[in-house]
Amino acid sequence: MTVFQNITSLLETKCVGIAGAGGLGSNAAAALVRSGIGHLVIADFDTVTPENINRQFYFADQQGRPKVHALQENLLRINPKIKLQPYKERVTPGNAKDFFNTCHVVVEAFDKATEKEWFANWMTQHLPHIPLIMASGIAGWGQQDVLRIQRAGNLYVCGHQKETDTTNTPMLAPRVTQVAMMQADLVLEILLKELPRIP
Repeated sequence: MTVFQNITSLLETKCVGIAGAGGLGSNAAAALVRSGIGHLVIADFDTVTPENINRQFYFADQQGRPKVHALQENLLRINPKIKLQPYKERVTPGNAKDFFNTCHVVVEAFDKATEKEWFANWMTQHLPHIPLIMASGIAGWGQQDVLRIQRAGNLYVCGHQKETDTTNTPMLAPRVTQVAMMQADLVLEILLKELPRIP
């Protein structure tokens, strides 16, 4: 069996949760499906808008549709066999455990800092055994060396991790996608740790 077959056979047994299906969540989901993840749980209450198309994994003809349903359609085009559980609901302290308690890793992909804060605190308190991969600082362009990963136990934070006024520094596809790929790659790092490390 090749290294790639070993990786694929392991990843197809894993479940990843994604809280939020915007620029981070939708792009990370696409990368994970292409990598061979077998099961995704995705929760988001929002719909696709014209403003989303510049950085999220959606298409112009999907505007007005719930993000989780449009994303499900797009991901099934990559891999028709993947198991998807889409929830068109806002993630709250009341339903988060129902969504994510069986996941091997959870990706945080919320827009607002307040949502990120409560979710990190909630995960640390209620599901501390599940690694949580967050993002902070995804606006702007250039200066790729400012992107980094902070690690503290089962908590990981990707991005430039600086507060940015998005009125003057917009969120654009390259930076948003870069951070989403950092999150997706960390998922693989965590799930594949039992395999021999490849440089």
